[in-house]
Amino acid sequence: MMEYKFYGWERANVSAITEEYPGIKTPKDLYDALSCIWCEYTCAPRMRKDWSRENKTLGQCSITAFLAQDIFGGNVYGVLREGGNYHCYNVAGGCMFDLTSEQFGDEILNYENNPGQSREVHFAKEEKRKRYEYLKEELRKYCR
Repeated sequence: MMEYKFYGWERANVSAITEEYPGIKTPKDLYDALSCIWCEYTCAPRMRKDWSRENKTLGQCSITAFLAQDIFGGNVYGVLREGGNYHCYNVAGGCMFDLTSEQFGDEILNYENNPGQSREVHFAKEEKRKRYEYLKEELRKYCR
């Protein structure tokens, strides 16, 4: 059985609102699948040199959060990080979860009162939109 360490895993029992990805019924199911899919290519380019299988969630936050939004609905929010980037996470069906929080190790993020994030802003960066599309397609293949 998978040991979960992502933020909110204990309460991440919101149900999928789509059947587009067979077998993905909860955020834990999505985490299980993405653990096999996340790779250097899906990592943000500025972080790729530090990506590894041991730190598989590094640089995966926005594309993962928007994919989770596709599957579970709800909203994507962002924790402002040093350097002005936002770390994205989800709130859906009364559950707050961050499938990529493990990348921060023991650092505790503040998940309260953060601004909403829009895919239009994030996907204005073509490379990010392409990584999101790739992640979606790989998840579709995984779920067949």
